[in-house]
Amino acid sequence: MDPRIAWFQPEQRGPANNLWMHIWETTQTLGNLYFHNNCNTASAKLTSGGGDGASSNAADSSGTRTDHQGMSGSKLDSNNNNNSGGGGGQVGGSRVAGVGTELPSKRRRDNKASTFGFNRSLLLTDGAEDIYTCTPWKSRNYSEGIVGLHEEIKDFYEYISPRPEEEHMRLEVVARIHRVIKDLWPNAEVQVFGSFSTGLYLPTSDIDLVVFGHWETLPLWTLEEALRKRKIADENSVKVLDKATVPIIKLTDLHTEVKVDISFNVQNGVKAAKLIKDFKQQFPVLPYLVLVLKQFLLQRELNEVFTGGIGSYSLFLMVVSFLQLHYREDACSSNPNLGVLLIEFFELYGRHFNYLKTGIRIKDGGSYLAKDEVQKGMLDGYRPSMLYIEDPLQPGNDVGRSSYGAMQVKEAFDYAYVVLSHAVSPIAKHYPNNKSESILGRIIRVTQEVAEYRDWISVEWGQRSNNEPELDECNNNFPEDSAVLPAVPRSKASSNSSSPSPSTPSSPSSSSPSSAASSSSDAVSFFF
Repeated sequence: MDPRIAWFQPEQRGPANNLWMHIWETTQTLGNLYFHNNCNTASAKLTSGGGDGASSNAADSSGTRTDHQGMSGSKLDSNNNNNSGGGGGQVGGSRVAGVGTELPSKRRRDNKASTFGFNRSLLLTDGAEDIYTCTPWKSRNYSEGIVGLHEEIKDFYEYISPRPEEEHMRLEVVARIHRVIKDLWPNAEVQVFGSFSTGLYLPTSDIDLVVFGHWETLPLWTLEEALRKRKIADENSVKVLDKATVPIIKLTDLHTEVKVDISFNVQNGVKAAKLIKDFKQQFPVLPYLVLVLKQFLLQRELNEVFTGGIGSYSLFLMVVSFLQLHYREDACSSNPNLGVLLIEFFELYGRHFNYLKTGIRIKDGGSYLAKDEVQKGMLDGYRPSMLYIEDPLQPGNDVGRSSYGAMQVKEAFDYAYVVLSHAVSPIAKHYPNNKSESILGRIIRVTQEVAEYRDWISVEWGQRSNNEPELDECNNNFPEDSAVLPAVPRSKASSNSSSPSPSTPSSPSSSSPSSAASSSSDAVSFFF
């Protein structure tokens, strides 16, 4: 079972599972020890082949260094496993470790939402009470089957949708960066695009900014230096990707841990944001499906193109194509069964879609493309990517061309289809604890680290969002003390800590799913 994709379901857990997992972990640990010892022995033999005294001394010295490196490697593996807990983060005060040390993909430390290693947390807390369940949106029992999944998706959407204080915090981040840019180039124009401008962002999503101006060469390093001097960014987080297809500056805000990507003179991002808003009006169910799917990919580290996943724009276009070509007429209505649509999305892209021969087009009402025909119009030596999605804003551009791990995403979708299909089948009513278990929680979890981060935002920005300052034409009249903010807590307490529980989200009712997003987008439009 790939821990990046799957975890034990409730009916799979029990004494037998715990025993066999303990045996499996023990064999993996012994295998790693054997591997390290063999490496050290072989290395020592290779370095001890000299004939004279000097060579012998060198061999001894080399052998000592090799052995020391082997010990360091073992410690590093152990430390990495201890920090790969994801959702599980810390459960009951115990740090959750990944299952086994040989696994190639461990949780990125900057992804609070990662559920890598969640299986270990299930084993450690099996049968325990008063622990964080990682399903904070579930506050009631739902109907059986597919209707219950529909109800739960609505509750998840209301929980995960941006809260006013989260929006206000992000606006302050944008305001601080905006002031730095205006001080450097008074005539420059700054715009927000991406998920923050459309309202389809998760609690840990980044902010996308684009700066428009006139320069002979893009001033990436000039802005990077200014952000460092003004203490806007975490010193170790600022990265200038000047060799990328679209050069950007990546940073993490020092006070809020919000990630920001800054590009220069890129028009497509702003146009894409407008396109997304138009499709949200056409398909009222779109925000529900997009936020569920974004969370599904985020916690599995499959949401970034540079790590092999698919980006938010590609995912959005896949959902739009799914709705455009759906055979059910009610897919475009304001009140379809969201559970049916989610399972059928996973079925399409996890099982039935032919990635080798078929591409996606959403223009002119949507259609599928034969890749053989697409390749005829491409330059010599080029061919459509595995996940070919025609860019509706730039003909000839393949949105999915950099998603080299598209087949891993397909595998995750197939897993979700199987799990949800079984969970809503008639036999599921005979599962143990069927009433209390979450159906959506079988594929999606909100880590304790994310929940506590949102609690911290609610405490620190809850009052400020009610007294939002007015902005002048230059958007520069934020109070100076807005840059002096409390530090984000670096270590998260256990679920039994005294931190406040997640506040009730200020999100829309199920009858108007786009209203939460519109509040964010309106605020951003007003800001710029």
